[in-house]
Amino acid sequence: MLYLLFEYLHKHYDFPGLRLFQYLTFRASLSIILSLIITTVYGRRIIDYLHRKQVGETVRNLGLEGQMQKQGTPTMGGIMILLGILIPTLLFANITNVYVILMIITTVWMGVIGFVDDYIKVFRKNKEGLAGRFKVVGQVGLAVIVGLTMFYNSNIVVRQTVDETTVSKNTAPMILRQKEGKFYYSQDVKSTKTNVPFYKNNEFDYAKVLKFLGKDYEKYAIIVFLFFVITIVTAVSNGANLTDGIDGLATGTSAIIGITLGILAYVSGNTVIADYLNIMYIPNSGELIIFAGAFVGACVGFLWYNSYPAQIFMGDTGSLTIGGIIAVFAIMIRKELLIPILCGVFLVEVLSVTLQVSYFKYTKKRFGEGRRIFLMSPLHHHYQKKGYHEAKIVTRFWIIGIMLAIITFVTLKLR
Repeated sequence: MLYLLFEYLHKHYDFPGLRLFQYLTFRASLSIILSLIITTVYGRRIIDYLHRKQVGETVRNLGLEGQMQKQGTPTMGGIMILLGILIPTLLFANITNVYVILMIITTVWMGVIGFVDDYIKVFRKNKEGLAGRFKVVGQVGLAVIVGLTMFYNSNIVVRQTVDETTVSKNTAPMILRQKEGKFYYSQDVKSTKTNVPFYKNNEFDYAKVLKFLGKDYEKYAIIVFLFFVITIVTAVSNGANLTDGIDGLATGTSAIIGITLGILAYVSGNTVIADYLNIMYIPNSGELIIFAGAFVGACVGFLWYNSYPAQIFMGDTGSLTIGGIIAVFAIMIRKELLIPILCGVFLVEVLSVTLQVSYFKYTKKRFGEGRRIFLMSPLHHHYQKKGYHEAKIVTRFWIIGIMLAIITFVTLKLR
């Protein structure tokens, strides 16, 4: 909102300093600062309010050291994260930008699902919370909205090198560019391409998955694209939810992922840097850096109270929202196929649960007695059972998250 106000004032009045709001880095900095203020300064008031309302965590005794001491710790702290994201984004981002609109929808949508889940657990005293099928329906619904918007919205395009003789007259104008002494044409077009790691040109076209259908295969590209979007949104959202098991683990890991995605959004939305680094240029996607700044600020600010020993838990209000944001953000900047690397911590947590449950059921059916691969799943509980302190587990997972972020840049062959 402030962005639109200052843009109007700059256009009609000659006030000094108004041009600052045109710079992404300036607005991103303000976004981080305000987000930190909201989650740290006002976060204390939210924690006190939740204490008064007795919105405490009900802890199941799993035999973990120090676990029962967390009984009664305020939950639903994801509200702090939601406020820390939405307020700076609404103030400093261009809210007419389709990418920003989709991220706001994602935050509110997933926040509502998580809030309902926490409400049922806390106030209805139902430990199971919202039924899993309703969570999945909500995640799939969001994925469909995002996928269809990405596929059909005319403002969501990518810049590609094109052949002058094959360009349709109905598309955007061609731009003559020069690189390393060679001239070529580029054009902003609708595309189902995305970046992919470990591939020569770093690009993958969803439409070509259906190439075996014949020359009209591009008509059905939406099917493949929606399948990937639905899979990614549900997987990452649930992965973040499973990772939120010990103090500071999900919050710190998400902050690292958010910083990485923010950098990728900035370079993807800058035509000069994107061309230099040989990655896909996505017009207007740079505006997402303001949202990324708010996201990172909210995670770091929440970590102030969520680090060991936690004074508040984010609950599903926070964890489901964080996972949904990461998934949709990556899809927006066409880096979703990098998620298995960047979100490797989430992936391992999900795999540990999947393997544990599958192996237990298999051995119970075959031998009459269920056996386990890990002492307990998700994986962080396995290390707790082995005697590692929570703080050590979290710190080492953060280090792994940083290493995975670096590997993510390397796989894109940034040069």
